[in-house]
Amino acid sequence: MAFEKMIKNAFDESRNNCRFGDTIEEIKEIQDYIKNAKKIYIPNKDGIKVEVLNKVLSEYGLPNAEILQINTNTADTNRIPALAKAYMALDQSECDLIIARGRLGIPGSGSLLIFIDNKGRILTAGMSPSHVIHQKSLEEAVYEEAVEALEKIGFEKVI
Repeated sequence: MAFEKMIKNAFDESRNNCRFGDTIEEIKEIQDYIKNAKKIYIPNKDGIKVEVLNKVLSEYGLPNAEILQINTNTADTNRIPALAKAYMALDQSECDLIIARGRLGIPGSGSLLIFIDNKGRILTAGMSPSHVIHQKSLEEAVYEEAVEALEKIGFEKVI
């Protein structure tokens, strides 16, 4: 099943009241989309998150990402800042996949690391509580969020 066809079929099932949850084929389509992504961007001011995310991507046998150096500070004025960062990057680049990390919601709500496709659809995500709760370094938190995001769609480490 092709990625776009899979999405349309799920939409049709929902509209026709005959959708009964995700299928393994749908998860495989998401995996294939991520595996086959040629251009992956991470919107960020510096390369810290990029280094950590590329480490995780390589551990799962996935292609590396590049930094998209844009100022995403205004994303914090949105209801879901991490998603706003992803959309800002999507609007400013031609790519297959965006991996963005930012605040989940209001200040204190924690962090969200999100994978979106080239049409802005959410593929997967990982979350962590506020730094003042988990007390982990940025690198450790990003690493764990990325692992969560990939493993919740069935990826396994190859390294």
